[in-house]
Amino acid sequence: MGTRLGKLDRSRVADTALHVLNDVGLEGLALRRIANELNVQAPALYWHFKNKQELLDEMATELMRRMLEPLEGIEAATWQEHLAASARVTRRTLLGYRDGAKVFSGTRFTANHHAIPLERFLEVWTGEGASVRGGARAWFTAHTFAVGYVIEEQSVYPLPGGSRDPVYEPDGRAHRLEGYPLAAQAGWEFFGDLDKGFEESLAAIVAGVDVTLMRPGRRAPAPDAGGGGVTGQ
Repeated sequence: MGTRLGKLDRSRVADTALHVLNDVGLEGLALRRIANELNVQAPALYWHFKNKQELLDEMATELMRRMLEPLEGIEAATWQEHLAASARVTRRTLLGYRDGAKVFSGTRFTANHHAIPLERFLEVWTGEGASVRGGARAWFTAHTFAVGYVIEEQSVYPLPGGSRDPVYEPDGRAHRLEGYPLAAQAGWEFFGDLDKGFEESLAAIVAGVDVTLMRPGRRAPAPDAGGGGVTGQ
């Protein structure tokens, strides 16, 4: 079946669905609304997608495809730089779409685009003599962190480039948590400067990956093991 936009296929439907997503969000996303945007009858979409979950799988695959160019463009001298840069690409891409992280999370890719950046990272990782197992865990940890972080960010800022939800104003949160001064103070870290928070958390993850997955023999001693930290000074 043809549309005013050209041949109707899974890729075109997913592209249109991502456009509609910015208008209505994940809860409002319906095949009928997408069909209206494509100027076709809703049953035409069921030829390609049996249900909404299949559509979400295709949308996540399209988001992954859109990450490929910036992921392939990463120029990093070390695995640490590569891992951090790839997590930033994931975050930046998902923030460009309303509820983008929720769409991406828990879905199944319908194509193998995701294997391309993973393969490249593992080549860098194993090139330093480390195992594929450790590299896989490092990649999975960094990217699930990025997706989860964006889910929280998109609660604070529901619309791409939009304003902050008043519920997440740190001052207001602190007032609601009166009597819990430390938890109230933590709100500034949770919901204040989200860019800074992402970078600090990502740095902690990369550092942890280094001592637990890349070079586990360098693991720091427990606090009660004596000495003054990693160097013992």
